[in-house]
Amino acid sequence: MEQLIPIMNRMQDVFTQLGVSNNIDLPQIAVVGGQSAGKSSVLENFVGKDFLPRGSGIVTRRPLILQLINGPTEYGEFLHCKGQKFMDFLSIMKEIEDETDRVTGANKGISNLPINLRVYSPHVLNITLIDLPGLTKLAVGDQPTDIGDQIKDMIMTYICRETCLILAVTPANTDLATSDALQMAREADPEGHRTIGVLTKLDLMDEGTDAKDIMENKVIPLRRGYVAVVNRSQKDIVGKKDIKMANAAERKFFLSHPSYRHMADRCGTVFLQKQLNQQLTNHIRETLPSLRDKLQRQMLGLEKEVAQYKHFQPNDPSIKTKAMLQMIQHLQQDFERAIEGSGADGVNTMELSGGAKINRLFHERFPYEIVKMEIDEKVLRKEIAFAIRNIHGIRVGLFTPDMAFEAIVKTQIGRLREPSLKCIDLVVQELTNVVRAVTEKMQRYPRLREEAERIITTYIREKEQACKEQVMLLVDFQLAYMNTNHEDFIGFANASSDSQNAENTGKKLGKVTNQVIRKGYMAINNLGVMKGIGGSRSYWFVLSSESLSWYKDGEEKEKKFMLPLEQLKLRDLESSFMSRGHMFAIYNPEGRNVFKDFKTLDLSCEAQDDMDSWKASFLRAGVYPEKQTSEGTVGEGEEEGERRESVDPQLERQVETIRNLVDSYMKIVTTSCKDQVPKIIMFLMVNDAKAFINGELLAALYSTGDTQNMMEESADEALKREEMLRMYHACKEALNIIAEVSNVTLGGGASKMSTPSYGQSNAAPAPARRPPPPSASPRLPPARPAPGGLPPPMVPQRR
Repeated sequence: MEQLIPIMNRMQDVFTQLGVSNNIDLPQIAVVGGQSAGKSSVLENFVGKDFLPRGSGIVTRRPLILQLINGPTEYGEFLHCKGQKFMDFLSIMKEIEDETDRVTGANKGISNLPINLRVYSPHVLNITLIDLPGLTKLAVGDQPTDIGDQIKDMIMTYICRETCLILAVTPANTDLATSDALQMAREADPEGHRTIGVLTKLDLMDEGTDAKDIMENKVIPLRRGYVAVVNRSQKDIVGKKDIKMANAAERKFFLSHPSYRHMADRCGTVFLQKQLNQQLTNHIRETLPSLRDKLQRQMLGLEKEVAQYKHFQPNDPSIKTKAMLQMIQHLQQDFERAIEGSGADGVNTMELSGGAKINRLFHERFPYEIVKMEIDEKVLRKEIAFAIRNIHGIRVGLFTPDMAFEAIVKTQIGRLREPSLKCIDLVVQELTNVVRAVTEKMQRYPRLREEAERIITTYIREKEQACKEQVMLLVDFQLAYMNTNHEDFIGFANASSDSQNAENTGKKLGKVTNQVIRKGYMAINNLGVMKGIGGSRSYWFVLSSESLSWYKDGEEKEKKFMLPLEQLKLRDLESSFMSRGHMFAIYNPEGRNVFKDFKTLDLSCEAQDDMDSWKASFLRAGVYPEKQTSEGTVGEGEEEGERRESVDPQLERQVETIRNLVDSYMKIVTTSCKDQVPKIIMFLMVNDAKAFINGELLAALYSTGDTQNMMEESADEALKREEMLRMYHACKEALNIIAEVSNVTLGGGASKMSTPSYGQSNAAPAPARRPPPPSASPRLPPARPAPGGLPPPMVPQRR
């Protein structure tokens, strides 16, 4: 099991060398402590050489991954200097300083990017440690003001991992309860399972005091206990005192001290090195099975995505052509699904889009805009009266003039242009949104996406103009000839006889008694005002052909109120600070109270689409909008003026007759318009756009003559592919390294396992396995692994 540490070193090198941000936590030891706590001295004592930078303030500004490897020759290697051996440890110190300044600069800043240093020596045991910046509280010089928080965050990212052992270095001449290292270790490891305490500066404690109770784990107990060491003093460092002599002096100190002599064998740098080697080995053995499972899961998750990149050559023209054809094919399929609603992949569950939204525009928004335009009763009657008078001129008319009917009808038909053109604009907007959505999958090739979106959008705009011209032509058809012989037209005779019932003519079309038209949530915005608390409250509304009811929730058990819809109107409201959505109000044109003591019922929906759908539903229930002017609701001032004027009964009858005729004929025209306009839009724009995308888009792209440049990958996509491939190969190589654990446990010797240098490839073939003894049967069931240990190696069977 001694060879488990070199295996972890190789895995650490694989992830660092490939530049992969490793989210697989490898077993390691992190050294934590305050500035001048003696962390550097502890590490140098392990190696027996001075190789770490020293100075005032923060010296360690990047994590240093220090891999100690037992070998016959003494030298160091850096991962960023592959193949270069540093025989002089002073040059190692300089390289650490230079590499730190290269990334962090000279302003004492810090960086999370680690430096990997491998030290070979016959005087070390196999250990992997991470030297982290010392804890500090105040910024010095050009350091950022939050340098303390930055260092703490960096340390926590390492020691919070369950696979990381924490070496908490604390001076013995300070109060242990105030130790920053132990405090951070307790935050990351509350149970103390992963924390090893190291006490330094025992030789500097006040006379008469000792750390015996701490070392016996009585003060702040740790599961893994404490180890005491005595480092070189600053005077010894300046005087270049040899570390071997320092270790001998350390041994003499513990043997001669009356408080520590009985535990001298469990103190000192040599014991600490052996203890860390043993504990790290045990820790690796415990965490290796779960580490292997994590790597396997991650590799399986990457295999499907990496499959398309394994043999990918981005500059191959044939691959570019194939990718372009696939992209256009997917775009055609996605556009078809968005409009026709076929297929279940990528269905929008948050809002209406594509064909569903266009359908709602045709059958809810467009009819609502027409009704909102045509129902303007007071102004319409006034226009009819003026038309009749102007046609009669100076004469007194005895009969109702049909020219007044034609003049008013032409005016009303001409007003159909606005809602029809608005419907086209809304459909174009939705088609543009659909094109933008279906081209998002082409973001791997940004120029292809831009060109395809431009070509399709331009084509839709061209068809938009043709569509508008056809709709204008449709209105002109209606203006060209008044077909008063239409089978649904009531005629003059019926119009005169129905004068008394004109108010109810043509209203509540399609109404069925007690039919439920719509259900859903809306907010009543003046409910809070009624209670004196402000704001709004949501209720579950049920709209039928005769009433509007609302309940506490969708279960419809607790009814709050039922409002009859007779003689009610609706109008838009501007959103206020108390509302969170789009508002409209229901009111009585005669000024009567609608709900309790209030003349309006202010309702709101969170989305414009929901409000439009509710308005269209109110139209089906016979609640029509009434236009407003700056003076208020249209007709209020005129009605007061009419009361002051003398009314000609004959004129009133003629107005009523013309009104009924106009209403009857406009029903025919609007019904035709509601039917024809969506058909024109579908034929000239939607279906034509689909045909263009399916049949001509590819040719239009090739006609630009720049297809090769269109298929240039975006920088983000290339980076994503490279990172994915690096991660995949890192996981694969790490699993191969873990597989060698079987060889180690089976072969059981260091000769079966070698640690390559940084200049060698980590992808070297695994050493040959020792064949099983003849008596061993490959078909025997595997033995149970020891508790917390690795499973026994799987012996390959012969094929």
